This record gives sequence, structure tokens and C-alpha cells, in this order.
Amino acid sequence: MAELNLEGLALSCRPLGESDRLLTLLSEEQGLLRLAVPGSRRPGSSLAAAVPLAHLQLQVGRGKGLRRVRQLRVVRNYSGLGQQLEALATAQALAELCLMLVPEQSAAPGILTAVLMHLGRLELLVREQGSQEEALAVAVQGAVHLLALGGYGLPLGRCARSGAPLQPPIGHWDWRCSLICSEGFVVGAVPGARVLLNPSELALLQRLVRPALPRRRDGALMGPATVWLRLLDLVGFWCDEHLGRRPRAFRLLSGAWSGAS
Repeated sequence: MAELNLEGLALSCRPLGESDRLLTLLSEEQGLLRLAVPGSRRPGSSLAAAVPLAHLQLQVGRGKGLRRVRQLRVVRNYSGLGQQLEALATAQALAELCLMLVPEQSAAPGILTAVLMHLGRLELLVREQGSQEEALAVAVQGAVHLLALGGYGLPLGRCARSGAPLQPPIGHWDWRCSLICSEGFVVGAVPGARVLLNPSELALLQRLVRPALPRRRDGALMGPATVWLRLLDLVGFWCDEHLGRRPRAFRLLSGAWSGAS
């Protein structure tokens, strides 16, 4: 039987039968794929490396029904993120968001590349024993990037009601912008808004569409932890409205911060 060569990130694995695993893989060309990994739960199995947060190259049997993995090679394993709770929670949140956004067996341009970029940042954070704020920032920015790539991007360019450009007046601390999840961002303090942002908070959120995290000239991350937690909650409200729920790991990440403070 002809083989299919795939590359992707293992988003989840669960038991299948007595000794197999059911692997959910994120790939660039085919979106989400659910694959059987035969014998991978047996000691010494050559397929035992099919675990969550592993970047894999696979040979998969073609055919109808559930495809079966024949061979695999680990490109990179991000299991070391488990050394820091905040980094692991962020990685889990991004994996959950991919499961919510990416269709099965349909191309998902850019999403795999984006997730791997953010996992690499988390890996560096753990290796260098970086701050909890960094993990929060990666969680928020990663979610902003994935939502945009998945077709549910935050509409940060214009007021949803007036159409005027959203240009936060830095220094005018009485100015507010409201998140109305069913519409977008509206200038002013609107009754019923899920989140109110001041000028610096909106400006920070707008910068997250760029590839790099927002930093000061000395390299320090912009924004205190309280603001990053606020933006994480904002992204969560957006997911609730447009995807039906937010990643469960968002709550784990917020809880980890609260427990440490």
C-alpha cells in the first residue's frame, strides 16, 4: 500500500484499544488529521514518541477510514515546557485553540508555522527561566495570531459603530474603548461592554498583530502582569462569542498566576 508523508504537530493523544493511540495532528496542507498509532503504548515501541506537543514527520498508510501511522521521526519535542506551569498552560491553550479553529482534512495556511514559532519562544523562556509575564504575553499574542489565521481575528482597525480609525490617544487617561463581542471595538464606555480598555491597553493589543512581542528599548516586556491578564480575558470573551468557548487552559494560566501572586 502506498504511503503518505506528513509533517505536523501532535495536538492531542488518547488511548485507542488495548495498546494503540489516537493522534490528532496539525498539518499545514491537510489541517487536522486523526491517525491511529498502532502499538505505541507498548514498552519499547518505535512509535511511542507520538505524544502531545511533539513536532513529527510521519509515514501514514493510505486508505479509507482511520489512517494508521507506519513510521515516525521526531523533529522536535516540546515536553520540556512542563518544567514551568505557565509555559505548559500557554502551550496547551494554543493547542486547544488550533483544535477549535482548524478544519479536518483541509489546508490551514500559516497556523502550524505560527504555533511552532510560539512554542519555540516558550521553550526559550523555560531554558532562560524567564518571567511569568512572558508566558502570559505569548498566550495572548499567540491567540491573536491564531484567531486571525483562522478567520476570527480581532477587528482592531476601526470603531465597529462609527467606522472611525481606532487611534488610542496616549496620555488621555479618561478615554475608553469598549469590547462588544458581537460587534467589535467601540470608542467610548458602552453599557454592557465585556471589557473597557484605556489608550495604552488598546495600543498594546494593536501591537500584538506584529510578529515580535512588544518590548521597551531595554528589552523588557511592555505592560504589567495585570494588563496581560486583562488582555487574556478579553481574548477569552472573544472566543466565547465566536467559537462557543474559550480554551480551558486560559483558566489554568490565570489560576497559576493568581496562585503565585
